[in-house]
Amino acid sequence: MDVNPPDKMVELAGNAGQVKGNLSPSQLLVRGVMGGAYIAMGGGLATVVGTGIGAAMGAGLGKFMAAAVFPVGLILIILTGMELVTGDMMLLPVAVFQRKASYAQLIKVWIYVYIGNLIGSLIYASMMAFGPLRSFDSATGAASVNAFGQSAINTAQAKVLPYMAAGSMGWLAALVKGIGCNWLVNLAVIGSMASTSILGKFFMIWFPIMAFVATGFEHCVANMYFIPTGMMLGATVSVADWWLWNIIPVTIGNIIGAVVFVAMIYQFAYGKKI
Repeated sequence: MDVNPPDKMVELAGNAGQVKGNLSPSQLLVRGVMGGAYIAMGGGLATVVGTGIGAAMGAGLGKFMAAAVFPVGLILIILTGMELVTGDMMLLPVAVFQRKASYAQLIKVWIYVYIGNLIGSLIYASMMAFGPLRSFDSATGAASVNAFGQSAINTAQAKVLPYMAAGSMGWLAALVKGIGCNWLVNLAVIGSMASTSILGKFFMIWFPIMAFVATGFEHCVANMYFIPTGMMLGATVSVADWWLWNIIPVTIGNIIGAVVFVAMIYQFAYGKKI
């Protein structure tokens, strides 16, 4: 059978949360580093692919082209067994609801994977900022930010400065965008468990992730890459701005999107009643 029914899908989500809850902190951290780097790989590719398309062919097409390549990160994470905290924001609560994991295990997974994702994102951000996003003059060897790097700067500023300017409403907007993002991300995560084939998993991951990026929602781990990359290239964003006006509200929104709109709903609808 190529497709698992919804009740089996939810059972598998709980089993996955159980396995993750039993991992050691070092395993969670290392897998989290790789997960953060993989999301950053998708982010870096999206920056390069999306550069210039909006101006030439329209904003909607530009966003679609960037969104179309971004899912490579989650595809790599799920198919190679690494860790992404935004997915764990759904899987661990499902395991808790099914009494396969404890709240202590949930907190352990979220903390260590979050830290690992941050480290991995920053490593790849550094590679991009000091590599493909800069150009060197063939005569003098002087480095300068190229068109892709300028796009990265613009992205970083767009993910912070408008929220700052709007004050409390901007902070709330970032939180709401975080909810929408992780609703879609975790439909991809739990939906991938409906398929037993690699190709089926690929498409179930690709469509929701493409949708969240093209729509303009906010993902805390992706922003651990996008914003620092722009900052390294000269974006007018401080570390405090990055966290206060993006990462903190977006993380809270991501948690709500995962727990309320996916974990609780699917456990209620299809989980075994305990």
